[in-house]
Amino acid sequence: MFYILAIVLIILFLSAAIKVLREYERGVVFRLGRVLKSTKGPGLVIIIPIIDKLIRVSLRLVAMDVPPQDVITKDNVSLKVNAVIYFRVMDPNNAIIEVENYLFATSQLAQTTLRSVCGQVELDEILSEREKINTRLQSILDKHTDPWGIKVSNVEVKHIDLPDEMQRAMAKQAEAERERRAKVINALGEFRPLTSWQRQPRR
Repeated sequence: MFYILAIVLIILFLSAAIKVLREYERGVVFRLGRVLKSTKGPGLVIIIPIIDKLIRVSLRLVAMDVPPQDVITKDNVSLKVNAVIYFRVMDPNNAIIEVENYLFATSQLAQTTLRSVCGQVELDEILSEREKINTRLQSILDKHTDPWGIKVSNVEVKHIDLPDEMQRAMAKQAEAERERRAKVINALGEFRPLTSWQRQPRR
């Protein structure tokens, strides 16, 4: 009976002490509440049960969707804008220590930054210079998430939802512009100089 109990205790000890981390995972270890400077993994990792606590952190690229945000542009146009951000954890220790939940914190920061940046520019700039907006968003997010051990590699504004009234106004404006160009082309055609063969009198 004693041997069976000893075997069971050894099995339980080994199951708690031996961890396997995947290639894309790193383990942040707290020993008696203090974090170890070096992370564990990938592969086989041995910790001390009860004394050590291991937290797994993924190093894979994360594609996070930023839900549609209500934005009022610089020229007082109300619209909804959503985006997607791409980031990865570069320092697992900072990602666990410096922020309570780095995924939630990054999502909230992305939402507020998207509203702030789009609110500082006019509608035409958002529509025509989207690459410039993306670069600015990426720069701001990367700067603020760097202390968390996170690298924001890219930000893309996915969709801009304009109010129906604004869509109708833009459609009318585009139609009026096409009509104006057509009239200009017709006028130029009527006043085009005659060619040499057209100027020759008929016999």
